[in-house]
Amino acid sequence: MFDLSSYVQQQAVLVNAALEHILPSPEQQPAKLHTAMRYSLLAGGKRLRPILALAAAQAVSDCDSESKKVLPAACALECIHAYSLIHDDLPAMDDDDWRRGIATNHKVFGEGMAILAGDALLTYCFEILTQQLAGYPPELVLQVIAEVARAAGSQGMVGGQAADILWEKNQERGGNPVEVLDYIHTHKTGALIIASVRTGAILAEADPEQLTALTAYAKCLGLAFQITDDLLDIFGDETKLGKKVGQDAALGKLTYPAVYGVAESKHQVKRLLSSATQHLRCFGAGADPLRALAGYLAEREY
Repeated sequence: MFDLSSYVQQQAVLVNAALEHILPSPEQQPAKLHTAMRYSLLAGGKRLRPILALAAAQAVSDCDSESKKVLPAACALECIHAYSLIHDDLPAMDDDDWRRGIATNHKVFGEGMAILAGDALLTYCFEILTQQLAGYPPELVLQVIAEVARAAGSQGMVGGQAADILWEKNQERGGNPVEVLDYIHTHKTGALIIASVRTGAILAEADPEQLTALTAYAKCLGLAFQITDDLLDIFGDETKLGKKVGQDAALGKLTYPAVYGVAESKHQVKRLLSSATQHLRCFGAGADPLRALAGYLAEREY
């Protein structure tokens, strides 16, 4: 049986070491900005997005050692994720004091520096992609850059965040809640998860059938991940989550439990993760990490 716990732990160690190496030193000017960047990026976390990129490359190549070549791109994806969390926590957004069990970036460095740290991490992602993937065919690197940029921007994560905050602030509530909810979840969270899987697959030179299957897997996984987040905000353990629960309801956010109820939300997670696994039927044992990750998301507590 595949040991997911060991796999995730090993991959997280690889990612963390690579991030430590690839980031500007805290002594390099501007020192406070680089310290703020490192504070959030190196604060731990599941490292789900970089692990998905590595696992997708392994599914295509059927070789763990080949997947390690994707590590710089995996780090770039984590830079984008960290930037989004810094900005999400700001007073103008979700106004959170805690993230991963430590004070949020703006609580430590101030709002202005937190905004700049997020900006710097976003742009540093593309510096990594352009400088650290020199061994790959240029057309593949360009394809990955386009994928990541689209997933991070107004047609992806930022677009989902905009829809989320507009609903929360009661500025755009004329639409169908079901349609708005689907848009928020598939863009705010799903877009970067899809890009992570596709990045690993593209760099491993997936054929069209493999890329289609992995994209379908990632779509199911991304939505299931966000629905689970919605549920954890109701039932989660603050100690394990490293942040306050009940924030979604307090802020008036549009969530799956609010629209569909808790029971149906849990059913949707199981259905989506079952579908995600079915999309991997064309792969061999190299896709076992992806299969196991779907199983983990069904049971995750943080």
